[in-house]
Amino acid sequence: MAIELGLMSGTSLDGIDAVAVEFDAPSPRVLAHAHRPFDAALQAELLALNRSGPDELHRAALAANGVARAYAATAAALLAAAGLTVQAVRTIGAHGQTVRHRPREFDGTGYTVQLLNGALLAELSGIDVVCDFRSRDVAAGGEGAPLVPAFHAEIFGAPGKDVAVLNLGGIANLTLLPAAGGVAGFDCGPANALLDHWARRHLGRAYDADGAWAAGGRVDAALLAALLAEPFFARTPPKSTGRDLFNEAWLAAMPIAGVAPQDVMATLAELTARGAADALARHAPATARLVVCGGGAFNGHLMARLAALLPRARVISSAALGVPPDQVEAIAFAWLARAHRERQAGNRVAVTGARGERVLGALYPA
Repeated sequence: MAIELGLMSGTSLDGIDAVAVEFDAPSPRVLAHAHRPFDAALQAELLALNRSGPDELHRAALAANGVARAYAATAAALLAAAGLTVQAVRTIGAHGQTVRHRPREFDGTGYTVQLLNGALLAELSGIDVVCDFRSRDVAAGGEGAPLVPAFHAEIFGAPGKDVAVLNLGGIANLTLLPAAGGVAGFDCGPANALLDHWARRHLGRAYDADGAWAAGGRVDAALLAALLAEPFFARTPPKSTGRDLFNEAWLAAMPIAGVAPQDVMATLAELTARGAADALARHAPATARLVVCGGGAFNGHLMARLAALLPRARVISSAALGVPPDQVEAIAFAWLARAHRERQAGNRVAVTGARGERVLGALYPA
């Protein structure tokens, strides 16, 4: 039995999802799942490191150590809960925490930064670690994101049917799986990064549970138009984004003065839904099924808005297909770790725009 661990912490910064996965079956079989929130101080520092600040190199290095320790503790808790030994696990596939994502910019190559001390994680866990998955694609001229479409194709594709997969993490990304075959995908806008920011600011809570507060608000048409005027939405894929663009300063520069906070939340939720729906209308209008995963799949208001905006598509949570929404990306990075060990490409040229398919990640032996 070959077991891989997948460790994922996304742009939403809500914590770490860990899965133990067996890939020997026809489809991935999750043996165990664990979630652990970030320590408040580490979470605050990771959020701060999304912006320029004093002594960044020193702070980023210590934060990378902190992420490694948090990952190692989550992995240990997962193994203990599942009754698995370290020796039973072949590899940890670890995403790290994205704090900057600027592919193709500045010098033509750009960069992407996921904070994680992979060597320390290997040392602490006693398991081989594969991490830094995005950099190889960026070096090959690609966006470095999204990296999950190839995995989505394996578990969510339906022969003869136009399927799309929408991951609603901090940022929203789409995978397009046309009936004729092939894989496409791109980031389509913000999701929980802005929604959670607004919830923390006005509710004093980490998120708007089930989208209840947003559901009680009114979408402000002028604000929504201003938000949708962001050039990113009109860009032709390949494209990816992050907190470098969709952040608190971006939102503060919008015409939110005079708009009730609850109406701003309703408008941000509509922005998330419209970003995905408009992208599907433009790039995959025949979509018959939209599979939603990530934390946003638990937001009933967002799911309802997607269904209303996409009347021709069946909008479902990935849970309906047997894969819990909060496990999908962690499984994907376990899958990418396996691909690295088997020297198989993890990217897709049609998704990232890289010059070719590449084996992704860097290996830190235990």
